[in-house]
Amino acid sequence: MIELKSWFVNQEPIMQALIAGLFTWILTAVGAGLVFFFKSSNRKILDMSLGFTGGVMIAASFWSLLAPAIDYVEMQNKMGLSEMPSWLAPTIGFLLGALFLYALDKIIPHLHLFNKKKDAEGLSTNWQKTILLVLAIALHNIPEGLAVGVAFGTLAHPEFLGLEMEGIFTLGTAVALAAGIAIQNFPEGFAVSMPLRRQGLSRFKSWQWGQLSAIVEPIFAVLGAAVVVQILPILPYALSFAAGAMIFIVVEEVIPESQKGGNTDLATIGLILGFIVMMGLDVGLG
Repeated sequence: MIELKSWFVNQEPIMQALIAGLFTWILTAVGAGLVFFFKSSNRKILDMSLGFTGGVMIAASFWSLLAPAIDYVEMQNKMGLSEMPSWLAPTIGFLLGALFLYALDKIIPHLHLFNKKKDAEGLSTNWQKTILLVLAIALHNIPEGLAVGVAFGTLAHPEFLGLEMEGIFTLGTAVALAAGIAIQNFPEGFAVSMPLRRQGLSRFKSWQWGQLSAIVEPIFAVLGAAVVVQILPILPYALSFAAGAMIFIVVEEVIPESQKGGNTDLATIGLILGFIVMMGLDVGLG
């Protein structure tokens, strides 16, 4: 275990982002694999799991992304490298991230869990309901992958601007973010595979499609890390961009889906627990 930790620490940030993205994908696959052991899913558990997902994403958006973006700008100002108001770059990035997901939401055909095919959103298409359901969860995972990638990409620059020394962003912070997202991906994988099973797909096909919804995470993790590694000035914008994208998904899809089944109290408790877990991971490891 110690050797594995040492090996991971010595990797380049882009490779670390890829490994972390693959880890979040694997947890999704493991969660989707529960379809092999259960014949049906309990709607109360699913709604609470969705609430938990929302809580993790909200906490990660602030503790792991927005707060470091603000601290970074303030540190630049303190060092005489910038005179920008500390809120400006995070505001711009946050808005652009939300607009980016808004555009994807309108373009990519997708279907929310528990909805009928006629309620599909995005561009009109004749794709199967299975594909539309997977694309809906993939939309959730795009900002998560970006967040993980940006977090690890940040680690490429502490020697230049003292990010590590100032405690603005550390390896522990990035690992905490990846761990939090991976934890909430476990029930998310189950939430995708079980509805597919109810549609008549085999257990293997349900698992296959369920885990496929998270393939975007390692891809966008690498993209996010690569951009930040190559273009340092984009850092506060990139951090807040990922935060804006995640908050858009939480408000647009995750919370409404968690409340549709009538289990509003359980979904809310799940959200609070998710927030606490992510906050604890970030503060404890960061």
